[in-house]
Amino acid sequence: MTTSAPSSAPRIGVFDSGLGGLSVLRSIRQQLPAAQLLYVADSGHAPYGERGDDYVCARSLAIAEFLYQQGAQLLVIACNTATAAAATALRARYPDGRIVGVEPGVKPAAALSRNGRVGVMATNGTLRSERFRLLAQAHAAHLDLRLQACTGLAAAIEAGEIDAPAVHERVETHCAALRAQDVDTVVLGCTHYPFVAHHIQAAMGDTVRLIDTSDAVARRTVSLIGAPGAGSAEGPTTATPLAQLWTTGDVATLRGFVHRWLEFPCAFEALAT
Repeated sequence: MTTSAPSSAPRIGVFDSGLGGLSVLRSIRQQLPAAQLLYVADSGHAPYGERGDDYVCARSLAIAEFLYQQGAQLLVIACNTATAAAATALRARYPDGRIVGVEPGVKPAAALSRNGRVGVMATNGTLRSERFRLLAQAHAAHLDLRLQACTGLAAAIEAGEIDAPAVHERVETHCAALRAQDVDTVVLGCTHYPFVAHHIQAAMGDTVRLIDTSDAVARRTVSLIGAPGAGSAEGPTTATPLAQLWTTGDVATLRGFVHRWLEFPCAFEALAT
């Protein structure tokens, strides 16, 4: 095991409003084991889903600039709300940059639903966005799409204790609304939610399918970065470089969450930006 990436290894910058994007970071590591991962958790300004678009866009631009200064060759916006609010502005500022956003998995949900009733669990910021409206129009016009704004759920997960009563309460409240509408597929439209997918599955029942796009985002990253041996855990790419993580919130909370959920070495720093 190494603590630094070889000079030829790709450097990938990833950011989220907080801890949620670690679900995407985990998938990227699985598919690009030799990449140098740079991650910013903007926990000091979370949750984005309850902020205005201008605020989220300003934060996204500031963090992107920081990650590019650290040598990122590709940027992953590991946040549905930030993608909706800032992806266009980021691509305009960095026209030559490779940028990957995340969107709720409406398209795969449409293909999997048996009864045509699909629930989307997401933040207010994501669901009210023009980007989401166009996504739903393109892939779900034939569906009975039931939107569930999960107020408070990302913030409860952000506290770091995913089995806390506050998390269970929020999950049950939002899932009860979807159960009443007889959905058979639920889209996890926030990168925080995969960390409580087991609670959501239990609340929705075993027959309901959950859609998480973390692996799809990682595959898109692989396709854009063009790394030798990408997606393979065999051969020379088995070295695991130290991932560098920054947070604008509490470093101890980030460290504790990472130690529970990620199985690769990480370094932690506070970030004032």
